[in-house]
Amino acid sequence: MSQTSLRILAFGDNVVDCYRDRRRMFPGGNCVNHAVFARRFGAEAAYAGAVADDAAGRAIRDALVAEGVETSLLRFLPGQTAYCVIASEGGERVFVGANLGVSIIAPSPADLAWMKTADAVHTGRSSHVDAWLAHFASLTRVSYDFATIRDEGRISAIAPHCYLAGFSGGDLDREEALALAATTLRHGATFVVITRGGEGALLAARDGVHEAPAVPVRPVDTLGAGDTFIARTLVGLLRGEAPAAILREAAEAAARTCLSPGAFGHGVPMSLDLSTMLTIDEIYASTQPVPGPRAGHAATA
Repeated sequence: MSQTSLRILAFGDNVVDCYRDRRRMFPGGNCVNHAVFARRFGAEAAYAGAVADDAAGRAIRDALVAEGVETSLLRFLPGQTAYCVIASEGGERVFVGANLGVSIIAPSPADLAWMKTADAVHTGRSSHVDAWLAHFASLTRVSYDFATIRDEGRISAIAPHCYLAGFSGGDLDREEALALAATTLRHGATFVVITRGGEGALLAARDGVHEAPAVPVRPVDTLGAGDTFIARTLVGLLRGEAPAAILREAAEAAARTCLSPGAFGHGVPMSLDLSTMLTIDEIYASTQPVPGPRAGHAATA
């Protein structure tokens, strides 16, 4: 598969990451980040998701356009763009609260049509579209970011649809990471990538496990590093690159992401209403998953 022919759709979540102390907000969210990094790595990338017509939503749109990501599937809906508030406490980044705004949506017929022409679609736990994964997998390969989900029941439901399953495992030792990869492969994923921060990362498949160390840097901001790594891994797998080369390139790219604020830059003055902010626990308790496809959706894809 040639570099120029690669098409990747990122479907789902977005957010502006608001650095309260700096009064700056940066476009982000797992799927927005993935689309941007896939484009930087040479793929034709599109983002499908929803924002509001406010300063935050326009910042996300403008950043995607500046990065060369296709935005024909970006929806503007009444309400508020999703945001996450970040503070610094003792030099450490702390997530204070967030609001998902209008970001949780079901795919439209146009989204599914683009997906059908793609080499892969990327989504994840933050997009709340697990009920759609079987349908996505019937159209193209699925890349799914589990983040810190380790529950085997959840893995067993999602992994069969995954070409690539990604995990954030900075708190896992090597043996725990290997066991998580083995579990995910056993439940049907084709590839599993687990990032472990300064301890490096591993890429597992049925024919073996490859590991690579992290590239040492003095980080300015680690936000987006894991998304960078997973995006580079997906691009490399789709191109048929050797696992060792994929991991090396992904580690170098993730290190570069850590050298500037925000997930991929494009910061603007912070301008949003924080009165709607919820705690992370409140968000996960109140957010309902997107219902699955109704009969007839396959015909429209």
